[in-house]
Amino acid sequence: MQVIGAVLGSLGTGLKRVHRVEDGLSTAELLGNAALAIGALVVIWGVLQAAGVEIVGWIRDQVIN
Repeated sequence: MQVIGAVLGSLGTGLKRVHRVEDGLSTAELLGNAALAIGALVVIWGVLQAAGVEIVGWIRDQVIN
């Protein structure tokens, strides 16, 4: 029983040490940032596509008239 307590105690100490060190980005943070970037690109692409259709139509009207 004491062996199990000692092992769990050392695991707890190790986890506390690991949890306190936050030097870099975690995988979850990187995936979150990537998801936000992809979402932003999709929105920008949609806006540019809609504006591009209007601009092409405006240029066509200017050339025809």
